[in-house]
Amino acid sequence: MEENTFQQPTKDSIIVEIRAGVGGDEAALFAADLFNAYSKYANSQGFNVSVMDESFNELKGYKEVIFKITGPGVYDKFQYEGGVHRVQRIPKTEKSGRIHTSTISVAIMPIPSQTEIQIQPHEIRFEACKSGGAGGQNVNKRETAVRIVHIPTNIAVESQNSRNQQQNRENAMAMLRAKLFEMKNAQQNQEMQNQRNAQIGSADRSEKIRTYNFPQDRITDHRINESWHNIEKIMEGKMDKMFNQLKQGFEK
Repeated sequence: MEENTFQQPTKDSIIVEIRAGVGGDEAALFAADLFNAYSKYANSQGFNVSVMDESFNELKGYKEVIFKITGPGVYDKFQYEGGVHRVQRIPKTEKSGRIHTSTISVAIMPIPSQTEIQIQPHEIRFEACKSGGAGGQNVNKRETAVRIVHIPTNIAVESQNSRNQQQNRENAMAMLRAKLFEMKNAQQNQEMQNQRNAQIGSADRSEKIRTYNFPQDRITDHRINESWHNIEKIMEGKMDKMFNQLKQGFEK
């Protein structure tokens, strides 16, 4: 039976999606940089980080990376990271020294439990296939990758990073529950689009929540009009000050 009241999911487990937007290879390289920054910050907080799916470009930047972070209060720490992030810097591949502007998109999704979002067996189509991409010999020889389609909504999710098919299936189901939760949340709040699309936008340069200006050693969050310096330190995972000020700014 469908519940009449909307239940917030537990906030100790989230899925983070980072995708390269405008800027080609440089956007993908910054996506990898931000993934590393988030991972280092999460580890410093005692959280666990596990990659669920990833896609690289030729320079080992991320065209897309989907990962899970678990730990007490993790959603409260990362909840304001969703949106378009803009980076201004001289790419490693730039020979003339020109500053490039690129974008990446970030989505933060809390993972509901199996009781909070219930999926019936007949509602999903399960597909197994050989994993693609760099992962060693084992990952390509066995059918460990998983793709799950939610038939009523046609939402499809994939997971291939584990060498264990069961673990990939559990990861894919967690992603599916998170996406279905977003859809339910959007519907119950009478939104025209789900929460993930609202966060990501079109990844155009003008749709930004934050700018990382490397030449000026400054990160600016445009929502609360706050800036932080020592950008290299922040990109090494020293994000406590920024996250705390974001929380204060949004709770005013």
